[in-house]
Amino acid sequence: MRLNSFFVAALALLVAGCGGHRTEDLLGSAVVSASVSQIAGNHAIFIATTRKRSSDPSKVFDGERSAKLNFARVNVTVPLVHKTGQIERKSRGRSDDPSRYFMATDVVGYDTAPKFSQALNADIAARGGRVMLFVHGYNTGFDDAVYRLTQIVHDAGYPGTPVLFSWASGASTTSYVYDKESASAARDQLEVTLRMLEQSGARRIDIVAHSMGTWITMETLRQLAITGDRDLGGKLGDVVLASPDIDVDVFKSQMRRYGKPDKPFILLLSDDDRALRLSGLIAGWKPRVGDYKNASDLADYGVTVVDVSRAKGSDSFNHTKFADNPALVKELGQRLRLDDGFASDRDVTDRIRQLTQAGGVL
Repeated sequence: MRLNSFFVAALALLVAGCGGHRTEDLLGSAVVSASVSQIAGNHAIFIATTRKRSSDPSKVFDGERSAKLNFARVNVTVPLVHKTGQIERKSRGRSDDPSRYFMATDVVGYDTAPKFSQALNADIAARGGRVMLFVHGYNTGFDDAVYRLTQIVHDAGYPGTPVLFSWASGASTTSYVYDKESASAARDQLEVTLRMLEQSGARRIDIVAHSMGTWITMETLRQLAITGDRDLGGKLGDVVLASPDIDVDVFKSQMRRYGKPDKPFILLLSDDDRALRLSGLIAGWKPRVGDYKNASDLADYGVTVVDVSRAKGSDSFNHTKFADNPALVKELGQRLRLDDGFASDRDVTDRIRQLTQAGGVL
């Protein structure tokens, strides 16, 4: 009984540490007007999701699984008072004030993949042919995923088209197993989404994945390798794996099947990631890639390891440093803004290393 109680307590702490925000409405109703001068940015987020459409229009999509991909686009404004690394969210009972909070507006749904592709391709063409696909982690509500991608794009200064792949996370402290199985069920649809991007006018497709989202990403890249199209027709750019919640042996197996990439994958790890410690405990004391102490041996697989242990995170579990640490998200943005001259790619990862080694990441 003691062991079972400990397991349940650890599981609750683990899933609480990854999302950390109670699922809320994405769309509000009581809106306070704001002038253009009070808005720092307006971002169009394209969405491919294995979530079902919610019966509550304000939530748009919920945590239930859909057997098919659903598509949408949502515009999100960022207030001028925004601080790098943060997501300013309104509290319950507060009015939807764009001058103070991230605000989602103008959700457009697409009932077919061709309609979504048409809108997506037009945006890609207008933004120079660059796409960033974000795959979120576990215990993440749809609203959290939308706002997190918006924050990354805004703080990183990413010039291309942001696309969110949102799988059906239950977004609760009891949904760890459900989330893992939802992630498994979403692999084929992530492959469909990547192939859709490959067939668009994009010239480069960057992938940023976090936590359990890195597992889905690696599984899907493995599937692409099996089909002989592991680099999306030469369009695959950066693959950033932040705080990977993947068993080390599983990751090595995935990389062996994928093969050494033409351009090294970027692995952001931290030995003070409490969420991954608990995940490893639940997995039978097996280390996760994101807090792997001997990560130097991963270089042989074509991975650039960046240790951000000395960087400070804003969440108590140190699990989202890649996005909520101001210096790190800016350096990530610099990396993603690099054009097709891959020869200079190491410059940014070297700067991140120098920042963390010198304790200069705030």
